[in-house]
Amino acid sequence: MRKGVMLITELETRVARRDINGSEWGFTLIESMVAALILAVGLLALSGMQAMSLKRNINGNEMTRVSNLAADMVERIQFNRRNVTAYHNINVSSAVTTCPASTVNVMANGDCVQWRTLLLNSGLSNIAGTVVLNPAPPALDPLGLTRSTVTVRLDWMANSNIGSASLMPKSITLVTVVAPE
Repeated sequence: MRKGVMLITELETRVARRDINGSEWGFTLIESMVAALILAVGLLALSGMQAMSLKRNINGNEMTRVSNLAADMVERIQFNRRNVTAYHNINVSSAVTTCPASTVNVMANGDCVQWRTLLLNSGLSNIAGTVVLNPAPPALDPLGLTRSTVTVRLDWMANSNIGSASLMPKSITLVTVVAPE
């Protein structure tokens, strides 16, 4: 038993000697503060990346919704490809709506009205959609293939910064070629 007690006292004297001799044991206050500073800088960088990631996620969500809305109209036109000229100059927004006359083409008019409802209920601010054919009716396709180039364009206002009221105009354009059956 004495031997075990002696070992502990020898260890204590060795520790005391090392402290006296200037050897370093453990962390000092300065080292701890430097470690805390490095940790704080890393956490600040992570929070900045989180805000940027959230902003990009919101932008990606808007682009997905707008792409789906534009593709919806393109699919409607392709389904009614025999009457593609009826879709020329469709203009849909909260202020103005220009749809084909229901007496000319009931299906094109219904597609326009349904598309307007989808746009206005999308939750995007100041969204507006237009459909233009090239060559404009009643012109013929320059290659003589009786096809039309359909351009669907959507414009809306997007938040430029998270939590701010500043809006930035954005737009997307889908262009496709539609040939009658």
